[in-house]
Amino acid sequence: MFEAKPFNQFLATGWLAILLSSPLQATEKSAILDKIKLPKGFSISLFADNVPNARSMALGKDGAVFVGSLRNGNVYALQDSDQDGTAEQRHIIASGLNMPNGVAYKDGALFVAELNRIIRFDNIDQLLDNPPKATVVYDQFPSEKRHGWKYLRFGPDNKLYTAVGAPCNICLPTEELFSSLLRLDSDGSDLEILARGIRNTVGFDWHPKTNSLYFTENGRDMLGDDIPPDELNKWTKKDQHFGYPFCHGGELLDPEFGNSQQCNDYTPPVWKFKAHMAPLGIRFYRGQQFPKSYHNQLFVAQHGSWNRSIPHGYRIALLTLKWGKVVSEQVFAEGWLDKQGKAAGRPVDILELADGSLLVSDDLAGVIYKISYTGVQ
Repeated sequence: MFEAKPFNQFLATGWLAILLSSPLQATEKSAILDKIKLPKGFSISLFADNVPNARSMALGKDGAVFVGSLRNGNVYALQDSDQDGTAEQRHIIASGLNMPNGVAYKDGALFVAELNRIIRFDNIDQLLDNPPKATVVYDQFPSEKRHGWKYLRFGPDNKLYTAVGAPCNICLPTEELFSSLLRLDSDGSDLEILARGIRNTVGFDWHPKTNSLYFTENGRDMLGDDIPPDELNKWTKKDQHFGYPFCHGGELLDPEFGNSQQCNDYTPPVWKFKAHMAPLGIRFYRGQQFPKSYHNQLFVAQHGSWNRSIPHGYRIALLTLKWGKVVSEQVFAEGWLDKQGKAAGRPVDILELADGSLLVSDDLAGVIYKISYTGVQ
């Protein structure tokens, strides 16, 4: 059993203070670009600069970029109709929603994951200027706000995948939907729990060749600067358990819940990030614009630490896979965190456009960046 607390009691804590921080001014947003360091041949620009609390993204059939938010309750649609790399049109698809973090697009419909439900906007491509009334797809998720915001994606099996985080830093919830990875049919039927023991994931993707599902997981807090690690996990079969709250990182028993447990009883991560990096959105690169060495490799948005004595993260990392295994992690884009530990932005999600460029959402600056490759391959 966990002790539920009113949401406003968390306002004083570090993670929520960052979440609710004031958006940056226009001049600050433009100045961020000059600070970002990328590998040779890459460039970064502002795709959209008026997307408050920009979080998860999805791509529509006609190129519209749908963006969920969290604190302001809006869902946006961005259009770059003249293909100049900047979205000249911004539509508000919905407002006043309950933490609409996750967005997914399928067959002309936009699906949005709120705190306790999934809703759908039909025929959205033709109705950006006059969005339709939402249809409720599923409304039986828990309403606890801590780790309650959801990621949402369609899998290769055309089912909707999402997750419900733990309603706490560390606890053993009694409701079965907490700390789980889920999928359901697009009409809201046939809800399945695929895996348990997942503290909080708000980012996942499928390997382009194997269709294996990879997802990030944010580790528990209050064990110090350097433990436990954040994780990249791989789901392969139903009823896997990834350790939370008993074991972290595949090898560290929890001091509160690890008694009489064995870490080898749980599925270990396929990669361990440094503690408090807060990996969120991930994307396997499928495009042709970047050099071949990036093909089928994994980009990770590392949102950044809030409870570490020396902050880290606030960057885009690249994980290299060989023969189905992650073999290395390197920095791809950085500069949102200065030497004094002040953050100018916090990457959240990554989306690949049709031309092979990448979009990166930033919920602190309220912008969407576009990363392109212009060097000689």
